[in-house]
Amino acid sequence: MLTLCGFSASNYYNKVKLALLEKNVPFTEELAWVGQTDAVGSPLGKVPYLKTEQGMLCESGVIMEYIEQKYPQNPLLPADPFAAAKVRELVTFLELHLELVARNLYTQAFFGGQISDSAKEKTGAQLEKNVAAFAKLAQFSPFMWGDSLTLADCAAVVHLPLVSAATKVVYGRDYLAELPVRDYLKRMNERPVMQQVNTDRKANTELMMARAKAKA
Repeated sequence: MLTLCGFSASNYYNKVKLALLEKNVPFTEELAWVGQTDAVGSPLGKVPYLKTEQGMLCESGVIMEYIEQKYPQNPLLPADPFAAAKVRELVTFLELHLELVARNLYTQAFFGGQISDSAKEKTGAQLEKNVAAFAKLAQFSPFMWGDSLTLADCAAVVHLPLVSAATKVVYGRDYLAELPVRDYLKRMNERPVMQQVNTDRKANTELMMARAKAKA
């Protein structure tokens, strides 16, 4: 039995959780806040990490590849090598060129802090460029890559809402508004497994905020 460790407010945790649910892989969950992770399972103290019969794995991308190879049912990568590479390409854009860049805004967008005007300008310009590039790759037809759910959707459905929300708060406009993201997320959120992920995320976010308030 696999054990997914981390917390459900984390988008990277939910990316892995969604893959496990979509593939119908049995697993349990173990709550591990940042700062309370297993030093062996997660040497950098990040989430998620995965406990397996053979040992522990960290880094969500590595975990996703392991799950896909270990449990081939309900595949989330196309069999064709080029198509599989295109899915991985989309995942890279979503995580490295969109979410990681937008993360510079999170302090102000979600946690009541402030970022400098220069940081806003730099991040905004980079996001404009990267969103335009992403638009040339994503298909939304109806999934990120064609007509089948893939690893790219597991990433998109947890990362795109954060990019949209952060840019709306900081810049007053949604940098993804010209893409069919809203309709895509609506379709994805109708999936029963996504509804489960969202329910758990909401509950865990409330718990996280309560913990933060108690420490303040």
